Parts: sequence; C-alpha cells; structure tokens
Amino acid sequence: MRALTWHGKHDIRCDSVPDPQIQDGRDAIIKVTACAICGSDLHLYDGVMPEMRSGDVMGHETMGEVVEVGKDNTKLKVGDRVVVPFTISCGECFFCKRGFYSGCERSNPDRAKVTKLWGNSPAGLFGYSHLLGGYAGGQAEYLRVPYADVGPIKVPAGLSDEQVLFLSDIFPTGYMAADFCNIQSGDTIAIWGCGPVGQMAIRSAFLLGAERVIAIDAVPERMALAEAAGAVILDFMDKDVYDQIMELTDGRGADACIDAVGTEAEAAASWDSRLDRIKVAMFMGTDRPHVLRQAIQCCRNFGTVSIVGVYGGFLDKIPMGSAINRGLTFKMAQTPVQHYLPILMERIEKGDIDPSFVITHRGTLEDGPTLYKTFRDKQDGCIKVVLKP
Repeated sequence: MRALTWHGKHDIRCDSVPDPQIQDGRDAIIKVTACAICGSDLHLYDGVMPEMRSGDVMGHETMGEVVEVGKDNTKLKVGDRVVVPFTISCGECFFCKRGFYSGCERSNPDRAKVTKLWGNSPAGLFGYSHLLGGYAGGQAEYLRVPYADVGPIKVPAGLSDEQVLFLSDIFPTGYMAADFCNIQSGDTIAIWGCGPVGQMAIRSAFLLGAERVIAIDAVPERMALAEAAGAVILDFMDKDVYDQIMELTDGRGADACIDAVGTEAEAAASWDSRLDRIKVAMFMGTDRPHVLRQAIQCCRNFGTVSIVGVYGGFLDKIPMGSAINRGLTFKMAQTPVQHYLPILMERIEKGDIDPSFVITHRGTLEDGPTLYKTFRDKQDGCIKVVLKP
C-alpha cells in the first residue's frame, strides 16, 4: 500500500509499504477514506520528537471503512464507517476504567523507554515514534487498529467524512482545553495559538458558555478565522500580549488561559524566547515554552492554565512563583479521546458545530510531502490539510 513515511528532518515521502495484518483478536483493519496532517506531526517533521526511525508511517488523525475484523472483536463488522482516536487504549486497565484512556497501562509496548524520560508511560499513539509504541500511522491506504473494540466510534449515516474526521484528535483536544477551564457565565478565556486545535478551543469555549474569548496569534488567515468565530484577536508581534490582556480585563487577567502552541513557540523579540532558541540550538534545552510562561503571567489570581500544546522534555524558567503565590490551577493531558467522542458526535449531529470549517487544503497521499511543507511554512493560507487516499 501507499503511505507517508518519515526519513528524517523535513523528509516525508510517499512510499510503498507492506499492508497491515490482523495481529490480535481485538484488532481491525480499516481502509482509510480520509486522514489529516496535525500540528503535532510537524514536531516529527521538524525532528523534535526522539525515537523516530526511517520508514515509520506517519499520521494519527484517521477514519475509514472496516475491511477486516479480528475474531474476538464483537463491536465492529466489515463495512462500518469509523473514526479512530489517536490514543490507543485497552478499555480494561486502571486508567481506562476511570475514563483516562490516554493513560492506558497496556497499549505502549515501549513503555520502559518513555518511563526513563517521563517517570511513567502514557498510552500508545498512532504514528508517533517508538517512545509511544512505534505503531504505524494512518496517513496510508490502510491502518491496523489495536483494541478496535474500544477506540473507534461508528459514524451515523448522513455525516460526511470531513464533518467527523477531526473527532480523531483536534476537536476533542480543543474541547478538552476549554472543558479544563471550568467556564462560568461571564468568563474571559485567552487562547494562545489559532491553529487547528486553537480554532476548536475557541469555538468550544463559546459552546461551554464563555462570554469572551481572546485569541493570540500572528498569522493573518488564522486570526481572521478566529475573529469570524467571535473572538477578540491579538497579534503578538504587534503589541505586548500581557499589556493588552490586562487592558481588556481591567487589570485582573483572563479567567483561564489555554496554551494551544506547545514546544515550538514563536514569539516577538523577547529575552526568554531568544534564550529558548539558543539553548535548543546548542542542545542545552528541549522545548521553547515562551507561551506557557506568558499564559501563567496573564491568568488572573486563582484562575486556570489549560495546556494542550505538546511538550516533550524539561521546561526552563517557568514562573512557578507566580503560579503558586497567585493560586493558579494547571490542567493538562494528552486527550482521552474516547471519553469525549459520544458528547462531540452528538454536538455534530445536532448542528452545534461543523468541524470541517477549519479545512483549507485537500490532496492525495502523493501530495502529502509537499503539503507537509506548505503547512509547516504557513504558506498559501494553509490552516488544515486533509488527505484522501
């Protein structure tokens, strides 16, 4: 089959790779009808995530039609249309039983490696390095889905692929970011990053009752999309973000702040962002957490900092003095997608939101390598790429 494969920094290829096979009775094989390039994939594209190997199949936002089912899988049948969560979860362990599917204790066969880095292991993920299971991803013609009696959700008739595809990751992630904020009537929510996850967080914050959303970015087309959703937009390259948020909130700060950027933060010419870049370039640091620092400073006393941007290592110069002395709450996670799927599928069916609004570019797998670069470089107004094998 054809698939997008990783061969090093900025080297994604459309290759021929072996078709996936049933390996366990709970598996399923799906024929991919739509997949997407995620902002998290760009961390792999940029060579930030360790333990990638040449030839690894990319992608974790996938849906399709079931073409084969393992003997022990009674949930799915051939012909079902399903969306596949990016988190691989057994449904039976301590964490899965409590709804924390992204903390699954059984789905990462490489857990010993990542435990040395993070202290313990999260769930395995599709297409996201050999720290997190080494599973082949879904930017391919076919995908093997482990524990397929737990993860995939069936798609109701009448909904298009593009309406439901983002249930695999960015819609639940953006919704979780807003859910973490415990939004009350009248709240102001500040969101750093107007990429796909940020766009979903903006709309989710309004769905959950926010009175005002402040969206921070510098890319014109992203800011225009945020403004169209009703957000107040701030250009971080124009004026100091802290000063602007304090002005908008009468000096109090936002009720909650969402970091939807993560490890590769861009910033205006500030001392901390310059230092981050120098340290990463000299292998003295692993991440560039400028946005997280700013979100902490801009959050009101006893507010919430919600973190859904991806970080990989050890963060430097985080203002914990500010967080502790002002009573901030931190909430963060890889999204337990399975927990949110029924809620969000219902939202789509009811017409509360159509996640396809974020799509700007479409292509085939053969177009994938070029579209990775287009997305990474923010060319041609690119906000979200969908590929149809």
